[in-house]
Amino acid sequence: MSNMSAMKKRLLKTLAESISEQVDLFNTAEVECLIHDYNVLLGEPTPPGKGVPGLDRAKFRSILHNTFGISDDLMMDRVFRTFDRDNDSSVSTKEWIAGLSIFLRGSLDDKIKCNFRVYDLNDDTFVSIEEVYHMLKNCLPGLPTKEERDEGVKDLVEITFKRMDRDHDGKMSLPDFEQSVKEENLLLEAFGTCLPNFKVITIQIFLKNTNILIK
Repeated sequence: MSNMSAMKKRLLKTLAESISEQVDLFNTAEVECLIHDYNVLLGEPTPPGKGVPGLDRAKFRSILHNTFGISDDLMMDRVFRTFDRDNDSSVSTKEWIAGLSIFLRGSLDDKIKCNFRVYDLNDDTFVSIEEVYHMLKNCLPGLPTKEERDEGVKDLVEITFKRMDRDHDGKMSLPDFEQSVKEENLLLEAFGTCLPNFKVITIQIFLKNTNILIK
């Protein structure tokens, strides 16, 4: 092994150990694998002076669609926001692995908080009936006329929102959402699919043949 290869392996292991100390749902070996996967997905690094290095919105959306089965434009953009913790319009290695830890291994409580952030479109810590309507406005494509679709969506939104606004203050808080989901788990994605839609992911596209289970 060349000195350069040995140095790269040491740097990778050091980075993996550092991240695994902060993201406790993956062990160091899994983090090493995911760092390699991230670099494969990233492709050509961002040249100096050409922006923040990392997965940009377009690459991230492609992964959500092709790997995790999330296809709604609004949901993909909102999931990108939850991964991009420092709001620099790019998902770094650490942000990618931290986000995947919730995506693939997170507890119900973790996923409730993650989904609530996705659904809180204006980031004001509440979900309004207007936000719910915006997320569900295209959810009844089978009705024949626009008027019927609009009326059907309005009725659905009002029924769902009334059920989940537990304190009846006209806005849904995280505790409202949490209580509703814990009583009926199907409400976790009531306003749009923003979690992987299968139970086991084999990371073939990441070239490591590593099975990462979704709890």
